[in-house]
Amino acid sequence: MKSQATTTAKPTAVVRDGWPIRRYYDLTKPRVVGLIVFTAIVGMFLATNEMVPFVRLVLAATGIGLGAASGAVLNHVLDRNADAVMARTRARPLPTGAVGTLGALILALTLAILSMCLLAIWVNFLTAALTFASMIGYGVIYTVFLKYATPQNIVIGGAAGATPPVLGWVAVTGSVSADALLLFLIIFCWTPPHFWALALYRREEYASAGIPMLPVTHGMRYTQLQILLYTALLCAVTLLPFGTQMFGIVYLAGSVILNIGFIYYAVRLYKNYSDALARQTFSYSIQYLAMLFGLMLIDHYAASFVALITR
Repeated sequence: MKSQATTTAKPTAVVRDGWPIRRYYDLTKPRVVGLIVFTAIVGMFLATNEMVPFVRLVLAATGIGLGAASGAVLNHVLDRNADAVMARTRARPLPTGAVGTLGALILALTLAILSMCLLAIWVNFLTAALTFASMIGYGVIYTVFLKYATPQNIVIGGAAGATPPVLGWVAVTGSVSADALLLFLIIFCWTPPHFWALALYRREEYASAGIPMLPVTHGMRYTQLQILLYTALLCAVTLLPFGTQMFGIVYLAGSVILNIGFIYYAVRLYKNYSDALARQTFSYSIQYLAMLFGLMLIDHYAASFVALITR
């Protein structure tokens, strides 16, 4: 799956019983997977007006997380040569030789099998199928083909990273609904400004690795404009769940505040660029998504909470 937050792995060796456990752990991109699992869990709770059964919650979250981790490891394996060139990634376990390619492939396969078994047997087949599609979409299709084929790689490949809340929704209901697709659309629109902010201040590294990111192929100014336009689109899309009465005033108020913050960064980035500001924009985008989905969860249960405390 495409990562909903791009992080730099820090391969600190923690040896237990002679095995570099921490190095293998770093291959799974735990921070990225953590955000993926969080949005999937929110999707589970949004799919029902009742509480999600605890066992299903744990099994589904674990299965989706394992699938995301498998895709992350596969991404490390297939990107190891490019990672060795880029300063941001050259300290990862595979470029440094801390972990061998065979060991990483075994880990990716093991995680994938565990994920599919958990989801197909104890959750439902559709969740397993969609998780597998997302895993292959990010780990193979995006990493091997899209990333090197087009500067729109992150836009097209963002579809894989936008699936976690849909996976959570399907884990509870067994089907995909229009509301679930709205959650997908929000993350899909969030991905380009999030990732292009990173690409701006890492543009020279992408160029040296031969990866046609938008700042490399179309220049800084064009990318800054695209970030602003996609941020405006994202702000409009985040209002749709209120318009469809999926969420209420709590979500509306909170999302407007978060959107003002994102627009503020995007406008500043367009008018007066600096690498430091691009880093700040990238960091804010991660916080934005986490807080937006947190707001969804709060709003979803706000009416029940008010009714409980006013009894």
